[in-house]
Amino acid sequence: MPTDPKAILAAAAPMYDFSAATLKPWHVKASYQVYDEKGEPSGKGTYEYWWASPDVYRSTWTRESGAHTDWHTAVGKHAYEASGERLNYFEFKLQSALFSPLPDAADLDPKTYRLERQMAPMGKAKMPCVTVIRIMPQHGQVQSVPLGLFPTYCFDPDAPVLRVSYSLGAMTTVYDHIAKVQGRYLPQKINFFEGPRKILTATVDNVNGIAVDDPAFEPPSEATVRAPRPPSEVLVQDIKKVAISGAVAQGFLLKKEVPVYPQDAKDARVQGTVVLQATIGTDG
Repeated sequence: MPTDPKAILAAAAPMYDFSAATLKPWHVKASYQVYDEKGEPSGKGTYEYWWASPDVYRSTWTRESGAHTDWHTAVGKHAYEASGERLNYFEFKLQSALFSPLPDAADLDPKTYRLERQMAPMGKAKMPCVTVIRIMPQHGQVQSVPLGLFPTYCFDPDAPVLRVSYSLGAMTTVYDHIAKVQGRYLPQKINFFEGPRKILTATVDNVNGIAVDDPAFEPPSEATVRAPRPPSEVLVQDIKKVAISGAVAQGFLLKKEVPVYPQDAKDARVQGTVVLQATIGTDG
């Protein structure tokens, strides 16, 4: 394992590239358990992913109360089919946790982000971790960064195998039972936590090769075909409520505007209360 944080991410990146054109068509099936706000099991589901090329793939989530499928075809068409209750944020996040858990190197502009190496306990050993810190010139350089305050990726001490990631200040994703699939690392178990509370756990049931012309890639005639709408056009009725704590909500922050407290008001010890109301979509 390299010691430079940029080199650590660079070493891990090809091991998690599940969109390379050199891969052979494949299919993954996983089962997952969702938990309620008290950490009690609240529902089970199945997630499946079919992949033929970087442009042709399909994702399907199925549970008792609803189902959702997305198709992406060679002609650039996006189709989807949904029934029953909408998926929550963490069900959707299961896909990225399995196949694209690392930050995109192209997005880590050194003018905007800096990388910091930290160490985290892993039994009797310690994991090298890379923290991605957004540079905020108006607040000066952050000198001491608690583990997990910013997006953090922790690896096995001996190889670039992702074992834990932290995000949003309170979210933890644990990757266990790592297997090799076409030369890539694929966790067989994934657990999402908010603090000590379980949110979702998933187990990969099987991985198998498929034909490039597998009928699963063809959306049915009744599927809805359209380009995905940008977040600004998502209607309120499209949004499913998801229980997210204040710590997690704070982690979704895209831009921080510090309110100006006039010096005269400080000197006079003038105080006040501001009440805000907002509707926040599952995309943040």
